[in-house]
Amino acid sequence: MDDDDAGLWGRVRQGDELALAALFDRYEARLFRHASRLLTAREDAKDAVTVAFFELWRKRASVRLVEGSPLPWLLTTVAHCARNLERSGRRYRALLDRAPVPAPRAMHGQDDSGVLAALKRLPEREQAVVVLAVLEGYAEREVAQALGIPAGTVKSRLARAKAKLRDEVALEGARA
Repeated sequence: MDDDDAGLWGRVRQGDELALAALFDRYEARLFRHASRLLTAREDAKDAVTVAFFELWRKRASVRLVEGSPLPWLLTTVAHCARNLERSGRRYRALLDRAPVPAPRAMHGQDDSGVLAALKRLPEREQAVVVLAVLEGYAEREVAQALGIPAGTVKSRLARAKAKLRDEVALEGARA
């Protein structure tokens, strides 16, 4: 098997997912550093890299290599993804600035489970999805529309947030 970029790329074009995984392993750290320079949030940098590899797979029939390597294409795609993520973040923050602030509800008792404290420690983007979908009961497509993001992003952020909350609450329970 060819382990150079051209050999791996030939296998990717034929639909070999393991070859794509090998390219991911080879370039993920470099692409993440590139995305991190363009974005402020670590999770956004991870998302930009993931989207770039998804697009590489999706557009594998039309991607043009530079000197036999997909790296320049991936670097450009990560930069585009980063700009899109920043733009959607600005739209989201503008939406929050325009949204009416509900009167705070009185808490009945204390949060003995630590769930609310764990929720406050989540990244802002994940907090918004959890609040709208779980606490307020909106459907995922309604959350997506309200936040101006794709429904798939709502699902992935919600799953990521639930996993973090579950881990934090379990850790807190183990300490108690």
